[in-house]
Amino acid sequence: MLLQKTIPLTIILLTLVLNTVIIEGQVLAAQTKKVGTQRPYVIDNRKYYPLPSSEGFVEHGIASWYGEDFHGRSTSNGETYNMHDITAAHKLLPMHTMLLVQNLDNGRQTIVRVNDRGPFVQGRIIDLSFGSAKKVGLVNAGTARVKITALGEVNKKQNRGRYTFKKHVNLQTGEYFVQIGAFLKRYNANELRDKFLVSGHKTVLSMQEVKGEIFYRVQVYVGQTLAGARRSERALLDKGYNGAFIIAR
Repeated sequence: MLLQKTIPLTIILLTLVLNTVIIEGQVLAAQTKKVGTQRPYVIDNRKYYPLPSSEGFVEHGIASWYGEDFHGRSTSNGETYNMHDITAAHKLLPMHTMLLVQNLDNGRQTIVRVNDRGPFVQGRIIDLSFGSAKKVGLVNAGTARVKITALGEVNKKQNRGRYTFKKHVNLQTGEYFVQIGAFLKRYNANELRDKFLVSGHKTVLSMQEVKGEIFYRVQVYVGQTLAGARRSERALLDKGYNGAFIIAR
């Protein structure tokens, strides 16, 4: 089967909250109380939905790094980027999440703090500061296979030099979808949606306005665990749905 059934995991699963989404023409309530860095955002016509919690988050993939070209600029949370600090950019994790980054190519590891968004290159999961990249030995190679593990979100202010971690409600289940296409013509989106519906997969159509144009996005339901959703995302990419990516509600 194209989409695999998910298996319950012992890790704490994460859910996302939509800012404003139109599903079959129905507008959901906007999440006005979210801080700016937690609201959905669009980069290169792709919408990203930041996670409400880092609890239980583990991810494997490719890390890269960024340095002098961005030194002194503002990060996504308003800080001034210092390439020598031990920080990182992630597309979805809450700001101030502390991450254990393990370089699987050489065994080196360090702990970084998320203060920026990115990387927005296909296949990369984290962008390390120059200082962080030196710690794990990937400056010369440019990229490396890594495992990242969330240790928790820290309060912005330190307590006598020690970080204090925020508390979160454990989120046991989520509604995970993989977006498989975005179209300017609704009939093209309907055709793809109907193809998956006929195959027995729960599929929805959402509408979003980007720079004055309406995009029709086709999203297929892939279960209630992040791990299962990632397997389905990989299967869809292998089937030729280039650019398929996970969202959750």
